[in-house]
Amino acid sequence: MVEQVQIESVKVHPVHSGPCPSMDKWDTATMKKYLPPDVDCLKVHSTEIWDYATMRQYLPPDVLGRFKECLVTGAPTPTGDMKVIADGMFKWARSRGATDFAHWFFPIRGGGGATGGIGGSYKIDAFIDLDWSSKTPNKPFLPTFPADRLFQGESDGSSFPNGGLRVTHQAAAFTTWDRSSPPMVVDKVLRIPCSFITHYGKCIDDKTPLLRAADAVHREGLRMLKAMKVATDAKAIYSYLGWEQEFFVVPADKYKARPDLLNCGRTLIGVLPGRNQQADLNYFGPIPVRVEKLLSTVHTEMMKVGCPMAVRHNEVAPGQHEMSPIFCVSNASADNNVLFMEIINREASKMGLQVLFHEKPFKGINGSGKHANWSVGTDTGINFFYPGKTDEARTIYVAAIACLAYGLCQHNELVRCSVATAGNDHRLGAQEAPPAIISLYPGTGFESHVDTIIAGGDLLAYKAEKKLQSTGCTNAMPVEAPTEDRNRTAPFPFCGNRFEFRAVGSSQNCSFPIMVCNTIMAAGMSKLADLLEGGTSLRDAVAQLYKQNRHVIFTGNGYSAEWPAEAAKRGLPNLNTTPKAIPTFNSEKNKAIFSKLKILAADETDARVEIMYESYNTTVLIEARTMINMLETGIIPACAKDLKKYESCKDLAGSRTEVYSSIAKQTQKLKDVMAKLPSDMVAEANYLCDTVLPAMNTLREEVDKAETLMDADLYPYPNYESLIYSHHF
Repeated sequence: MVEQVQIESVKVHPVHSGPCPSMDKWDTATMKKYLPPDVDCLKVHSTEIWDYATMRQYLPPDVLGRFKECLVTGAPTPTGDMKVIADGMFKWARSRGATDFAHWFFPIRGGGGATGGIGGSYKIDAFIDLDWSSKTPNKPFLPTFPADRLFQGESDGSSFPNGGLRVTHQAAAFTTWDRSSPPMVVDKVLRIPCSFITHYGKCIDDKTPLLRAADAVHREGLRMLKAMKVATDAKAIYSYLGWEQEFFVVPADKYKARPDLLNCGRTLIGVLPGRNQQADLNYFGPIPVRVEKLLSTVHTEMMKVGCPMAVRHNEVAPGQHEMSPIFCVSNASADNNVLFMEIINREASKMGLQVLFHEKPFKGINGSGKHANWSVGTDTGINFFYPGKTDEARTIYVAAIACLAYGLCQHNELVRCSVATAGNDHRLGAQEAPPAIISLYPGTGFESHVDTIIAGGDLLAYKAEKKLQSTGCTNAMPVEAPTEDRNRTAPFPFCGNRFEFRAVGSSQNCSFPIMVCNTIMAAGMSKLADLLEGGTSLRDAVAQLYKQNRHVIFTGNGYSAEWPAEAAKRGLPNLNTTPKAIPTFNSEKNKAIFSKLKILAADETDARVEIMYESYNTTVLIEARTMINMLETGIIPACAKDLKKYESCKDLAGSRTEVYSSIAKQTQKLKDVMAKLPSDMVAEANYLCDTVLPAMNTLREEVDKAETLMDADLYPYPNYESLIYSHHF
């Protein structure tokens, strides 16, 4: 008999299922009708997550102990324990109202910004199985959760981006639970975070390389500490991530009336209103009522699944906002971020709103990033990127930054590739985000210390002492300022106890860039361990790393016009477009480090290059075709109608005839350009970047002129003003 588990009673709050009213009807009474009541998030936090606290309630201590040990050693969970864990998880999930489960995995989407572009994938399976002990031909079914369904699943690998690692006649791929990322109940479905690999063990997802890179950090970090003869009681090294997710919120009805937002995630035409972000009026200002209802609801939903959401605020651009959690282990944090993007759009749809994750949805105002606050530390509590108060902690800190400098310098192009997408190209280097030149900002004081070490100085001469800064008034106490100032123009700045990878795009899955951060850090720790094991003293080994990679350290203004010229003198790459960056990813040097650290095999690295090209080409092609469609079915007909109004008073037409005619000509030019697309994938990417996008930009200039001339009632699409402001009031 299939074992039946006692089910606890479940109480589910009824949710209104009627159609969502239009935005102009969203008053307080409507919100109360269509949305669940406010909930104290601090009272319901972590109620929907299978974390250690929950496991202690549902698993025997010996089973939980072996489970934890397996996470450290990498050993498979014993077969007998698998059944106990599955039974306990089933009982808990049913107590939370779950009727189904899903293996939740993360195909290589590559960003892009269009709705759903980075979401995780899953199919929903019911908590049932046949009663195999029954002798009847038509066997009854029972509620159950067999252990093999928890730990492994199967899917079609050929229908996801795979870079040639799967084809239709060799399509098998498998999901397997990432045991270090806790399952959670979302919408009555038990979500099980999973790796996704092919029949031959090749990864075709974003999670698996991140987990492999985390293993490399663990392995090389312990090796480095042993060679340094410090913190030798550590048994594990972890990487951590705290993300800062930026996004825009717009009215759903106006979003649906913009083909460019629907298909591309960004506006391809449009003029800013007179008041936009000039006076920084939006930054940290009061959150509009409807948006605050959305953000607070999402805050509660994320707290339920154990994600410690800590911050929400208005960003610089009107209509732009940010939410962020406290950090946690990087793979679980990346999963939380994907879930956040899914949940916020789900909740927004209930309120007549739409969330935009594209890196540059509106021209002329700030775009959106996903600042990745990344750190590395031991299971004993030592943070590699915190200066600390003991000689041991300070020694690790100085050595760790040397390892990071080595990784950023020697694998500079790899870091750039990790944030290379069509959407992010519009943002990087646009005076709102760091440039495409990858450099390290450890602070001006520490930069001086690096030069001292290179010149023969002591590793411990740097004193990371906080200082009190007076407010100059009686009632406000002095503030405690950290040792180093913040540099928002740097792609990789030090932030007190972590480094912030500021170049990550808003629509990206964090897993890929953090995998690369882990890779370069592991590479640096491996290099330092090699030197120490070869007999070089710690001081001299650290000095050697700093001297070799000194040119990657830059503490100046990354937005300045002088920096690209200075970077070129230093030999730092300036891969300012995705097609320039992609071919460097699978260089022999990068393949070698991926192989050495057991993160990606050569064919897996090549596959990712193919996927990056496919993603870039598909994104820009969709944009170009959408633009042509919008012009031919919307803008040009509106131009004709508007011009007709001036037939009897041509003196009032101004430049309309010239501008409108130019639009028609530039539209045809774009069509002609599109007709000459190369068939080769690499050539196509370069052509789209160097020829198609400039043609689109030229056409846009004329269309945006037309918007300022045309009768507002004839303009066929919601304008910027209505998109970014109308839901605020």
